[in-house]
Amino acid sequence: MIRTAVSAEAEVIADLHARARSTYYPDGLPQADFDWVEAWRGSIERPDGHVLCAVEQGRIAGIASFRTPDGAPAETVKLFQFHVDPGHWRSGIGTALHAACVEEWRADGKRAAVLDVHVDNRRAQAFYTRQGWVPDPGNPPAEGDHHLFLRYAVGGE
Repeated sequence: MIRTAVSAEAEVIADLHARARSTYYPDGLPQADFDWVEAWRGSIERPDGHVLCAVEQGRIAGIASFRTPDGAPAETVKLFQFHVDPGHWRSGIGTALHAACVEEWRADGKRAAVLDVHVDNRRAQAFYTRQGWVPDPGNPPAEGDHHLFLRYAVGGE
């Protein structure tokens, strides 16, 4: 089941987020002292934001956070966070969660989606490629940046 997250789930979501991110940061998570629980609560409560949860057997197994970034065209959405609990990788949860995001983007009239993915997160890069994401020609990687910028044609263009 995929549904909208609620504020009371911020701690569970932050924990899943940390477990997923720790798989591609070999030297430990950056911003270890950052309050991710409050950050997730803010994302969930943000009027212009969306946080979806994939729930399996009563537990949150995947999360996606997106909104139109400040200053971006209204038809563009940014996928800020997309994580599946490592214990649920390759189970179809990520694909189902991604499909739910795309469905919502289409319903909201979005035409393009963008995201950035850490260069060391090869698993996520492969997942996004399978879903149809491509390098963003308008945002090539900068020298020394640790992220790749991808784009998705929401309308299938």
